[in-house]
Amino acid sequence: MANIVPAVASSVRIIERLSAEWPDPVSPRVLVDELDLNRSTCYNILATLQSAGWVRSLGARAGWTLGPKLLTLTGVTDDMALGIVREEIERLTRRLGFVVFVAEPDGSGGYVVVARAEQRRGVRVTVGVGEYFQFSAPALMYAFHAWQEPGVFEQAEKRIGIKAFTPHTITDHDAVLAEMKQTRERGYSLSLQQYDLAQSGVAAPVFDHHGKVSRVLCTLAFSSELTQDNMEATGELLAECGMRITERIGGRVPDSVTA
Repeated sequence: MANIVPAVASSVRIIERLSAEWPDPVSPRVLVDELDLNRSTCYNILATLQSAGWVRSLGARAGWTLGPKLLTLTGVTDDMALGIVREEIERLTRRLGFVVFVAEPDGSGGYVVVARAEQRRGVRVTVGVGEYFQFSAPALMYAFHAWQEPGVFEQAEKRIGIKAFTPHTITDHDAVLAEMKQTRERGYSLSLQQYDLAQSGVAAPVFDHHGKVSRVLCTLAFSSELTQDNMEATGELLAECGMRITERIGGRVPDSVTA
């Protein structure tokens, strides 16, 4: 019978304990007490696992959870991913004060809302789960297609076409590609009265383990509330949220975002 290596055995127990609570974090004190580990040994193991991407720290007080590398290897179910998405957009909408929703491709070229969060006060722009957006809905189209391989968007554009929703909608092919290039550089898309004269929108991608856009986060607000003055700050918050979700579900950020 092979001898058990204590450090490896402790690593396995730590990962099993984190898995039992995932996506919620576990504090080091809980790991030390429940697993009967030496405090220094526990921290050294966590640091080693984190360097390999198997666990990650959410901060000294928040605790530890499974890391992106391990999640990529084991996979995350759709229900698990949506749980993480809902948690993140609830936090984001409290900060923004606008509705935040998550859309996925519907298989026909358009997008369907799969989760949403909003502050329930006053007159506001809102969307519902299950709501459909057309292929050329600007903020969503830019965020979904900006990171695709060359030619993929052009094929969809020829098949479906780009609709002019308002006089501000960008429909010229070269101008649309230029806007997608800016979306990649910023990490988020902007739509100032391009979908509705009374509304503006900002969207950011969530990447899967292949580095492909699997979901898009979007916020909508009245154009008097979401303006050129605050769209950049709003976009940065959405992009940061998208990156957190990407990491938590074991996704991979493509080089065009991290470079």
